[in-house]
Amino acid sequence: MLYDGTFEKIAKKWELTDSMCLSMDDKTYVAGGKVPEPDTSKLTKKSEDTQADDAAAESAGTVKKQGIGQIVKQLGQGMLATLGIFFFTLLFSMPLGLLVMAVRMSKIKPLQWIAKIYISIMRGTPLMLQLLVVFFAPYYLFGISTSYQYRFYAVLIGFSLIYAAYFAEIFRGGIESIPRGQYEAAAALGMTKAQTFFRIILPQVIKRIVPASSNEVITLVKDTSLANVVAYSEIMLAAKQQMMNYSSLVPLFIAGVFYFVMATVLTALFGFIEKKLNYYR
Repeated sequence: MLYDGTFEKIAKKWELTDSMCLSMDDKTYVAGGKVPEPDTSKLTKKSEDTQADDAAAESAGTVKKQGIGQIVKQLGQGMLATLGIFFFTLLFSMPLGLLVMAVRMSKIKPLQWIAKIYISIMRGTPLMLQLLVVFFAPYYLFGISTSYQYRFYAVLIGFSLIYAAYFAEIFRGGIESIPRGQYEAAAALGMTKAQTFFRIILPQVIKRIVPASSNEVITLVKDTSLANVVAYSEIMLAAKQQMMNYSSLVPLFIAGVFYFVMATVLTALFGFIEKKLNYYR
């Protein structure tokens, strides 16, 4: 390009119009002796789109290269931690629930109110909040520094206290649903209170609380995912880490399959138990 006006002289001599040679903006730049700057906005947008496509392709390629089996193996380790939370919570929460139920049904009013307040707090506050309180309480209340292993104990204590309140109400509802006449009939037959409870009342209570208990147990399976709020390495935390590593949703879908399989197995198990208890109709 010529910037000394020669281009304009040639255009004028040959009677070339602006539309045939250059735009008004370009003419202004040339006349002023400046080179027009190219519009790079479209190029920038195209470059960003290309980078996004390349990142997605690279992510898909990484997942394919590493293999779904590798991701499943890594999530399987987190699944073992989830199963540990699940089984230990049931192991401690059910006996504690029986104890809370006994206090709740006590004829001593102060004990009744203590149990009522405990149940109300556990059922009326978010599970995540309760876990955080249990985890941080030693440090903020007593100045005690906790180790990494305490994460598991905090999760176990939190879940056990929470689900004990729910099981206590389920057990209490089952016992109070038995007609009072059955107690009187057992007494008329000369049965002791212990015989009445274990031979007459308890079998019926078990059948009646199975549906409600199965619902709580299946809910516990899904609630174990909240353990990651205290950075305990269970399957949900592992899935999020793998999602960030591979930039893919595949680990989350695999984690969902794990939870679904566990819930399905428990549903089938409790359905089998209910069928076995149908003779109490």
